[in-house]
Amino acid sequence: MATAVSAPGTVTTWNIDPAHSGAEFKVKHMMISNVKGKFSGLSGVLKLDETNYARSTVEASIPVSTVNTGDEKRDGHLVSADFFDAEKFPAMTFKSTRIESVGGGDYEVTGDLTIHGVTKPVVLKLEDVSEPSKDPWGNHRIGLSGTTRINRKDFELGWNAALETGGVLVGEEVTITLDVEFIKT
Repeated sequence: MATAVSAPGTVTTWNIDPAHSGAEFKVKHMMISNVKGKFSGLSGVLKLDETNYARSTVEASIPVSTVNTGDEKRDGHLVSADFFDAEKFPAMTFKSTRIESVGGGDYEVTGDLTIHGVTKPVVLKLEDVSEPSKDPWGNHRIGLSGTTRINRKDFELGWNAALETGGVLVGEEVTITLDVEFIKT
């Protein structure tokens, strides 16, 4: 995340561009293959300390009702009380607590992830962090990709069904991938 030289301590504000950002997940189905899904409508703010990224902060929110796995029946089940309970817990949120360079332009962002009313610490491994650039309309943009893994049961997303052959219908480990573009305000 290199930026143009700035005055010491310069903090700039960057908002998530929801039209060019998304969150995806994958989880094992019947212990044999992965089911993938995505969320849209991301919102959030990056407060970027341009002289020391470790002093930067980021907050984001994702409306769980936007879940799309390509199957309406499954999506309806995911927003029900069995899983996300979107009526009671309409969004999942993330708030950073630490940002650390791990070399090669990659970063680890530690923060509090809240899903289904439960907050747990997670580490997002960021890669593909772009240089700030100007779009054709004069806006300054940066982008990044990040990945983390969670155990869905840690967030009280415990619904499952036993399989006749052993195992369960839905795996516990969920891989979350973010592709986010920010616009400088």
